[in-house]
Amino acid sequence: MMLLIGMFTLHTGSALAVTAFDQASPATVTWLRLSWAALILLGLGGRSLWRAVREATWRERGSVVILGTASAGMMLFYSEATARIELGTATSIEFLGALVVAVAAMRRRRELVWILAAGIGVVCLTRPWQSDLDVLGVGLALAGAACVAAYIVLTQRVGAGFGAVHGLALAMTVSALVTAPLGAPAVIAAPDLDLILLTLGIALLFPLVPFLLEMVALQRMSRTAYSTFASLEPAVSLVMGLVIIGQAPAVVQVAGMALVVVAGVGAARGDGSGRSAPPPEPDTHHSRVDGSAARNDTAMH
Repeated sequence: MMLLIGMFTLHTGSALAVTAFDQASPATVTWLRLSWAALILLGLGGRSLWRAVREATWRERGSVVILGTASAGMMLFYSEATARIELGTATSIEFLGALVVAVAAMRRRRELVWILAAGIGVVCLTRPWQSDLDVLGVGLALAGAACVAAYIVLTQRVGAGFGAVHGLALAMTVSALVTAPLGAPAVIAAPDLDLILLTLGIALLFPLVPFLLEMVALQRMSRTAYSTFASLEPAVSLVMGLVIIGQAPAVVQVAGMALVVVAGVGAARGDGSGRSAPPPEPDTHHSRVDGSAARNDTAMH
């Protein structure tokens, strides 16, 4: 339930962010959202956050910097893509990053069929045979997919050294700093209070609440169950794009979306075959992202 709430919250925030592009560039909106998220999380972390930073090794700190940079790229490329192509299409393309990591981890050639299915689905979504294809938008979404793959791999390293809130606070802070040169100048030159308050609300919807819910869900679900639910994310994005922005998909795009979701579910079930679910954690209220959580390779968007 937490994962589904997180998905709908995330893509509600994504859809609202698209409406904010009428007031500012995607880079500016993204930087404001990341800055708000970082400030809130730093406040929640309190003194224990700084103690964790002092006690961390240089390698753990470096992993946080790299994760924050990957997160910045993931969100910035996604925002730039959704300003040019449909929300559901951008999400499906970015989902390829998680799917590739999941299939690569299984190391079985037969699982490549899911990559092929997702690729066909993306072709149906983007409809390259039409003259109005936004090549730049698709390229930006693919760049976001590469950042998603990096995010998944790096989350394991960060999760091993920091608690959920601490790791997320530090990563969001790095992300805000990385995107500042692109987003801050416009805000400084012409401050818009309405936009600043709007992005505060969007930051709560995405990335703050979904990321925290996802981290908790990662600790309580088996890898297969989590990955199966996560595969529904492109479909949720399409629904929210329709409801909030009015982006009505064509029939072939719905078919393409179905292929992407089936590919994600197929990869998740293939990954879980022959495995037994990990034993429950003795303390489910502890906020550390442990090894069993970090093994969820299909996490995120």
